[in-house]
Amino acid sequence: MLKKTRIILSALFFGLITFYFLDFAAILPHQFHVLAHIQFVPALMSLSLFILVALIALTLIFGRIYCSVICPMGVFQDIVNRMSKKTARRKKRFRFSPAKNILRWTVLAVTTVTFLCGFTAILGLLDPYSAFGRIMTNVFKPVYMTGNNLLESVFSQSGNYTFYQVDASLISMSSCMIGLLTFLLIGFLAWKHGRTWCNTICPVGTLLGFVSRFSLFKIRIDENKCTHCMVCGTQCKASCIDSRNQRIDYTRCVDCFDCLDSCKEGALTYSLPSASLKKHTGDNDQPEVPADTSKRRFLTIGLAATAASGAMAQARNKWGAGMGGQRNWQRKQRTPITPPGSVSLAHFQAHCTSCHLCVSKCPSHVLKPAFMEYGAAGMMQPTVYFDKGFCNFDCTVCGDVCPNGAIKPLTVEQKHLTQMGKVVFMKRYCIVHTDGTSCGACSEHCPTQALSMVPYRNGLTIPHVNTDICVGCGGCEYVCPARPFRAVYVEGNEVQQKARPFVEKKEEEVKVDDFGF
Repeated sequence: MLKKTRIILSALFFGLITFYFLDFAAILPHQFHVLAHIQFVPALMSLSLFILVALIALTLIFGRIYCSVICPMGVFQDIVNRMSKKTARRKKRFRFSPAKNILRWTVLAVTTVTFLCGFTAILGLLDPYSAFGRIMTNVFKPVYMTGNNLLESVFSQSGNYTFYQVDASLISMSSCMIGLLTFLLIGFLAWKHGRTWCNTICPVGTLLGFVSRFSLFKIRIDENKCTHCMVCGTQCKASCIDSRNQRIDYTRCVDCFDCLDSCKEGALTYSLPSASLKKHTGDNDQPEVPADTSKRRFLTIGLAATAASGAMAQARNKWGAGMGGQRNWQRKQRTPITPPGSVSLAHFQAHCTSCHLCVSKCPSHVLKPAFMEYGAAGMMQPTVYFDKGFCNFDCTVCGDVCPNGAIKPLTVEQKHLTQMGKVVFMKRYCIVHTDGTSCGACSEHCPTQALSMVPYRNGLTIPHVNTDICVGCGGCEYVCPARPFRAVYVEGNEVQQKARPFVEKKEEEVKVDDFGF
């Protein structure tokens, strides 16, 4: 019963969060972004104390339920492991292996120290939720959208327009490669060794494993009933059951309950501490790994410092002219544009773990994973480009879905005054100046009238910039027809500012007599 309940709940969580990443048609209600907010690292980054306390309490009571039910990467490994059992020529069996504690604690320590020093790339790479998000967004979503386009081609021929064509191109080649390598690595480990990633590399698994040592409900061995058949150990994908010595390493047990059904003698139970069991199994001596007060002190200090780091400013990162884009034609340096509501470049880099949920849900497709725009520490963190669209003036999706607190939620009114960058006009590239022809596309697409047309020469008008009311939405940059270099572009703000409210000009009504000829 416990195993079936775990499978149903994990399938529900996994299916919903996976489809939420893939869902380009907004079939799931917007409120489903709460599935990302209840993940451990996002809750830690955003200092969501209620969620953190709830997850820690859940672990203290029931063990690593988070890893077996809520974490999508954990469920993904279970799916791969189940597939490996189905396709194996002979029955797949696991066996007990000692915990690699030095490696586990080293990875956690390096992740914590690098994060506190402002280098969030390591945490972003190893956070199971963020890694899963990158896999879904950069690897599987293009495949999913290609399948949609194929269905559209088939159905449209018969007059059924349920499906419609969408852009299925890769968002970022570098992020796609990293996502694919992550998928292959974790998938291979899950195929061959079950939950090796969770219990060896994943910092969340190490941390919750430490907490689960003190959980109330545990899988316990009754020595009186145990016949040393060792079947339970062959079913443990966490390789944490030492059947020979009748011990369980609770720091690695993920509460999958696979072992319970395998024991024909009923020697395994998932229960509260029992005096009779303690007497016969030495439960007071478990887990296998002895308590280490230095580790406890390290963990306490690490958690406190991690929580405090949410308010710490990160060192400024700029990058030189690079990657050969059209945006670097004159500037040796530029400030990348961070999403609206990200407060500042330092705040954004200090909180973002590159889960790419905002990239996946952006309806305008202006958010893209960075390569070196933010420097090495900000690789894969979303930045704003206007090559395929512009930031909708009334859109607040990225702030609503961001689980890390890297992008603060904004109301529509706040979004209208949030200046993520300022427009820059390059007169020498404007076709009004170079070709002597009228244009005004930038002014027509500016929602705040930060670009207006003023008299130029020969009866032509040319753009004039008022940066005080510009919000950096990129509408002007996107529609500018000048090539190869656009005459207008948006330069990011290191600290997002409040734009001055604009006053919409009212057009005077012209009365026309008769037909106006």
